[in-house]
Amino acid sequence: MTDRDRDEAGRARNARPRDGLGRPLPYGADGVERQPEGIERAPEDTIAEAQRLLDAGRPFHAHEVFEDAWKAADGAERELWRALAQLAVGLTHVARGNGNGAVSLLERGADNIEPFREARPHGIDIPGLQAWAREMADEVKVRARVEPVAPRLLGQ
Repeated sequence: MTDRDRDEAGRARNARPRDGLGRPLPYGADGVERQPEGIERAPEDTIAEAQRLLDAGRPFHAHEVFEDAWKAADGAERELWRALAQLAVGLTHVARGNGNGAVSLLERGADNIEPFREARPHGIDIPGLQAWAREMADEVKVRARVEPVAPRLLGQ
């Protein structure tokens, strides 16, 4: 039997260091600081923290912020955060050079935020995010390598 990394509740964790895009590095390597998990934030704090991470070129970590909100919410709000997490993972795949994964998640995330297009919860620029995601996916479809561009969650 192997020793496995576990948290206090017994859930599996991987203590391996990670690079800025969330990829595991060898034990003992210098990685970036991990995003703490399970933090409950107000929606505006979730958006601000995710935008900060997106702007810093850390979409994997922004995904984890959205995932915390997703896990803490219920109903339609849960689906909003899940879709935003999908967009952040799509951008992670763009940065990693995984075109198929990028296109799949960017398109899925854009489709999944459609129910929020008119309401624009928490001031999130749903139409702008959809346009960004679809443009990024279209670019990935035709180019071997695409420079990731962070979206603006609240628009200009």
